[in-house]
Amino acid sequence: MTYTEKDQRFKRYTVTSALPYANGPVHIGHLAGVYVPADIYVRYLRAQGEEVMFIGGSDEHGVPITIKARKEGCTPQDIVDRYHKIIKDSFAELGISFDIYSRTSSKEHHETAAAYFKKLYEEGKFVEKVSQQYYDEEAGQFLADRYITGTCPHCGNEHAYGDQCEACGTSLNATDLINPKSALSGSKPVLKDTKHWFLPLDKDEPWLREWILEGHKNDWKTNVYGQCKSWIDAGLQPRAVTRDLDWGVKVPLNDADGKVLYVWFDAPIGYISFTKQLKGDDWEKWWKDHDTKLVHFIGKDNIVFHCIIFPSMLHADGSYILPDNVPANEFLNLEGDKISTSRNWAVWLHEYLKDFPGKQDVLRYTLCSNAPETKDNDFTWKDFQLKNNSELVAILGNFVNRTLVLTHKFFGGKVPPRAALSDLDQQTLAEIASYPEKIGRSIETYRFREALSEMMNLARLGNKYLTETEPWKLAKSDMERTGTVLNIALQICANLAVLCAPFLPFTADKMHRIMNLRAMGWQDAGNGDLLMEGHTIDQPELLFEQIDDATIQAQIDKLLETKKQNELNAWQPNSVKPQVAFDDFGKVDIRVGTVLECSKVPKADKLLQFKIDDGMGGRTIVSGIAKYYPEPEKLVGMQVCFIANFEPRKLKGVVSEGMILSAEDKDGRLVLISPSQLVTSGVNVG
Repeated sequence: MTYTEKDQRFKRYTVTSALPYANGPVHIGHLAGVYVPADIYVRYLRAQGEEVMFIGGSDEHGVPITIKARKEGCTPQDIVDRYHKIIKDSFAELGISFDIYSRTSSKEHHETAAAYFKKLYEEGKFVEKVSQQYYDEEAGQFLADRYITGTCPHCGNEHAYGDQCEACGTSLNATDLINPKSALSGSKPVLKDTKHWFLPLDKDEPWLREWILEGHKNDWKTNVYGQCKSWIDAGLQPRAVTRDLDWGVKVPLNDADGKVLYVWFDAPIGYISFTKQLKGDDWEKWWKDHDTKLVHFIGKDNIVFHCIIFPSMLHADGSYILPDNVPANEFLNLEGDKISTSRNWAVWLHEYLKDFPGKQDVLRYTLCSNAPETKDNDFTWKDFQLKNNSELVAILGNFVNRTLVLTHKFFGGKVPPRAALSDLDQQTLAEIASYPEKIGRSIETYRFREALSEMMNLARLGNKYLTETEPWKLAKSDMERTGTVLNIALQICANLAVLCAPFLPFTADKMHRIMNLRAMGWQDAGNGDLLMEGHTIDQPELLFEQIDDATIQAQIDKLLETKKQNELNAWQPNSVKPQVAFDDFGKVDIRVGTVLECSKVPKADKLLQFKIDDGMGGRTIVSGIAKYYPEPEKLVGMQVCFIANFEPRKLKGVVSEGMILSAEDKDGRLVLISPSQLVTSGVNVG
């Protein structure tokens, strides 16, 4: 049974994509992991004539948003309003074709999420627990994990958070931290009793084991299945669905002041509330009809939430369908380093769209062809350039442009008639017919890289066909044969316009416009007669343009500057050296001198030779700071601090009578120490 035959049991498709946090823009890691593959899948289903709903929206609750607001001195609502617009507009410009893109701060969502909680609460589906949680007595509130910092017990990092140490990557509980302190007041928090409601995942373990480990062993991706199996085999524990916070969906109970729904509980309910916003009273068939196929597109950090926790929530209600598949991708790295929003190590979508106007499909193509489907993968700007220049321009764009140019040159832009077919012609037409199924099968099994490669193979087939037939030469002696060749080449172009649409929608639209194609579905593709004899083709336009080295270098330089800034931000002072007795320090004679002469020491790249007025007749001092002061003559007249009672040392033939003091800045630069105002040469520093 093919996957297409299998899916005929479904009347419609509900497709969701992970809700991005509205505390920052979207980057290429989000796109490669979730949104580009989801959009390809949905566009393919629509081309098949399926009834499909594509749901997206911003996750606008949770601690990261409150932290961002606190840092910027504004309200959480200000933060989510700003980033929701940036994210939504960026998705639209990239062609991510949501049927609805909503937000969890909306009134409709708050009502839906609160009602969902209330129903499960009244049916006794939660357990109540009193536990101890850190409390800031100065701020007068309980602290979320990210509001607690301290020393990591594993690596000693003094800036670990209550949920994770970003230095060593270890997951933590707030009570694991050594010397914890509140990020709100800086004070030491105390443990205080608080009541919360928990989803008893331990009781769901038997049916989850049967549903996932037996029911989806063969059709879920190995990374998804493996992570779920690991969690289930380790034994599931009750999971809190509420927390102490003032930003989020209020817990709809009388004894729950100051408590909101935990963001992982309220966010996936957004898929349901957004459906209600879009479909009104007709929403239930998309979530409760077993003729509907539910598919979640997520990144690997959301696997547990969408495969175990959210299904447990749906199962607890009892009226909802469960996801048929959760095709999660792994992570995309950037230039060999993990993408990090906190370090600004990312390619942000809204910035890309500004820097590369009209090149949405180039990014879509690169991210799909390099998608981290089975393992983490890497995005580099050089590879982006190569994908554009050597594949989109040289293969797809080159074939279409050559075909259209030759059609205008020899047949005035009209589709020429097809005469007798050679063996090569018949073989080529047969190959065209095979591509819709090959591409479709790969998409239906969530192998999007493979599907994209097959689409490009059709363009390669076209180039190969033109190279073997050489219509530009045939035209000198056999216009009938030339017409047949270009007719078949044009049929390949028309098929490409249909089959590239899920991957490259802007390119597909351009090809439809240039070739005056009618609207076509997937079932039309594979046909060698999409263009009738005499059909008019408009003037050719380049589908893609070369991207030059300077453009790519500008992006690389931007990342290098980010890396440099990150290194500066990560700088911390060296640990204080062991204590010394005051009398020992008193033995060091530190004085102020005035620079009379300064020059480089011959044959010594690092050394400068100073002639110092020390108030006692002068002295020579050699210092290894030449690379920081390339114009040493400009130091003449400057006052510096130096140690006067070190034993003389010979350096590169020059006797040095002391040591000039300098400070090492956080960027590694040595800076001479100088008094803030002019003093008498030779005075002591103390």
